[in-house]
Amino acid sequence: MHRTLAPERLAALVGPIDRDPAYRGLCQALQALIGDGRIPIGTRLPSERAVSQALGVSRNTVTRAYADLAGSGFASARQGSGTYAAAPPEHRRAHDRALRSLDPLHAQRGDIDLACAAGSAAHGIAAAYARALEELPAYLCSDGYLPSGLPALQARIAGDYTRRGLPTDAAQIVVTSGALSAIGIVARALSRPGQRITVESPGYPNAIEALRLGGAQLVSSPMADPLGEDGWDMAGIEATLGQTAPRFAYLIADFQNPTGFLMDDALRERYAAALRAAGTVAIVDETLQATRLSTAPMPLPFARHAADAITVGSASKLGWGGLRVGWIRAPRDQVERIVATRAQMDLGSSLFDQLVACELLGADDPWAARRARSRNQRDALAGALREHLPDWRFRLPDGGLSLWVQLPHGSATRLAAEVERSGLRITPGPVFGVDGGLDQWLRLPYARPEEQLVEAVKRMATAWETMPSLTATRRGRTRLLIA
Repeated sequence: MHRTLAPERLAALVGPIDRDPAYRGLCQALQALIGDGRIPIGTRLPSERAVSQALGVSRNTVTRAYADLAGSGFASARQGSGTYAAAPPEHRRAHDRALRSLDPLHAQRGDIDLACAAGSAAHGIAAAYARALEELPAYLCSDGYLPSGLPALQARIAGDYTRRGLPTDAAQIVVTSGALSAIGIVARALSRPGQRITVESPGYPNAIEALRLGGAQLVSSPMADPLGEDGWDMAGIEATLGQTAPRFAYLIADFQNPTGFLMDDALRERYAAALRAAGTVAIVDETLQATRLSTAPMPLPFARHAADAITVGSASKLGWGGLRVGWIRAPRDQVERIVATRAQMDLGSSLFDQLVACELLGADDPWAARRARSRNQRDALAGALREHLPDWRFRLPDGGLSLWVQLPHGSATRLAAEVERSGLRITPGPVFGVDGGLDQWLRLPYARPEEQLVEAVKRMATAWETMPSLTATRRGRTRLLIA
């Protein structure tokens, strides 16, 4: 399987290049696009002649740009086959180092941990536990095994989907021990080892690893410019689906993790049409669906546009990480297979946690206080970054739990190692890629007290002053070409 990039598409992605000299400007533009994941690793680049015509430059310019691209490790030339996007060894090592740095055993008491996007329990959690404890004795005479879930909780989850515009029966809901468990169950139930699954780049690393461990062949699906407004690169996604024909596509349409983008209804309809054309089923992660920080209406659930889509959700991100309750909403003809597979992995989620979730979801707006707190924390983090690190770039998301931040130069992995000495844990961009790259990006969650967020930024600013500025110029900005 080889993905190819059309010359017109490459020209649109590259845009205006620095022509002093042009070969260097083209090489730097391609390095940035490959490093950011907008040209996925393994993609065959257009021929030199085609790029020359599409960009209006000489063929010698493209030849030299491709040679320098290969020399820097961002491409590999295959005799008789073409030139392919690649991740430099330094970027692949950065990915591995970043994953190792997330080991919770490294954390020390008193650290500020921004490696995790979950915060303390939401308002009302303790009261919900108390009410659930009063309900528990009524269930103690049963065996406690509920592979599909507590019927009352299934009904409440189904009712929420129906209110959001997606008619759902309680029998379409399977309650799981968190959204990550739900993703693993779906992958095991409906896919076979070696089948292709597209995942967003950048994307949610825990889901990426869960799908990988399930034996899937992962294919990265590009996001658009993370600092723009488009979110999803639909032209690139349509090309990826058409060329690779994956069995599934894992996506986060609601406040995508880590970029925070929200997919509107028009884009959902276009995405769903592309999935139907490719024969691909969507696995839609709605973990962050309820994190909107404004009063604007939300789009319809993705499954309203794609009837065969499988949706997963969770009460853990907004409620409390210790509340291990997630769910799967599936088409009726898939539920039996999902439940049977789930029973092979575990016989049901904690009945007590399900009673707690049922209490929470029974309220009119159980997450209102949490959203208000998140809004203040988001603004505190953004304000601190603007004050202490004004050269760092980000867009302010309207939901989600984190900022996706671009460094003006340098390596996010090296910065993460540096700030860990001061008791601060942050997650560098390579963790969020399938094939490496993204080492100029950081995910900074704001699910911490405001004073901790401000202190974290101050520690990053202190470390940043000591980082070497190994930079090169592109489009008037400084960039590290090889981290």
